[in-house]
Amino acid sequence: MSQPLPSISIVTPSFNQAPFLAETIESVLGQNYPNLEYVIIDGGSTDGSVEIIRKYEKHLAYWVSEPDRGQYDAINKGFARTKGDIMAWINSDDKHTPWTLRVASEIFAQFQTVEWLTTNYPLFAGEQGIAADCVKLHGFNREAFFRGANLPGGDWHADFFIQQESTFWRRSLWNRAGNRIDSGLKLAGDFELWARFFSEGAELHGVNVPLACFRHQKTQRSALQSKEYFAEALEVLRKNGGKPYSKWESYVLSKLAMLSRHFQKRYQRKLGGGKPMPVCVNFQGTGWSIKNK
Repeated sequence: MSQPLPSISIVTPSFNQAPFLAETIESVLGQNYPNLEYVIIDGGSTDGSVEIIRKYEKHLAYWVSEPDRGQYDAINKGFARTKGDIMAWINSDDKHTPWTLRVASEIFAQFQTVEWLTTNYPLFAGEQGIAADCVKLHGFNREAFFRGANLPGGDWHADFFIQQESTFWRRSLWNRAGNRIDSGLKLAGDFELWARFFSEGAELHGVNVPLACFRHQKTQRSALQSKEYFAEALEVLRKNGGKPYSKWESYVLSKLAMLSRHFQKRYQRKLGGGKPMPVCVNFQGTGWSIKNK
């Protein structure tokens, strides 16, 4: 007997993103997920965004257009209006894949031990929304996160960011971790939330399928303020007791990565105190299964 599909709450914060907003909304609503609660919080746009939102309002659980204190304030405001078992946010210039909600819901329904989930294959698009690149990752774990493995840009060994628009979590974890995004941060609110999730003992599960597409476009804050994001995220890492790999450790990890992924994992396990390595969710032809890499 199949598990009932969990309720999913998605929030989209937006401000003057009319050229991309409809595509974002359709990527969520177009999946026809039967137990979806979709909220849009607009910061008082003046570029036609409100007219776009009104076209979809009968399919929305809630929407508003009014001044706010920034992106994370808008997201907190949106989540406060939701009740779904599974939560995520997607920014108004990014897109979900056509299967995102089904994949996430099936995994959460089948595995009660999965508290949060993301993709091992982050997808990227150009300004026109056409997929241009897909990165292959090998999973995530708490120890590596606090050694800087998910914060590229420094002088230490790092893999890649946790793709925010591909990440889903249980409301129980959200509540346990403080049920908010730190709105005092300007750019790295996602990174700070991940740090709290890991600090709560929740391992991040990776799934070997793209779940969302990050759009590169010229007004993007993450591109225009990448140095500021890095500095803010690094401060978050250190405040949570994290310490990036040393230059020697980074050198060894990089060399081992060139020689053998297997030996790199063994060395990362040693540096992480013998803790379990990344946990991945795979589809085996007849259903989902979980394994440690």
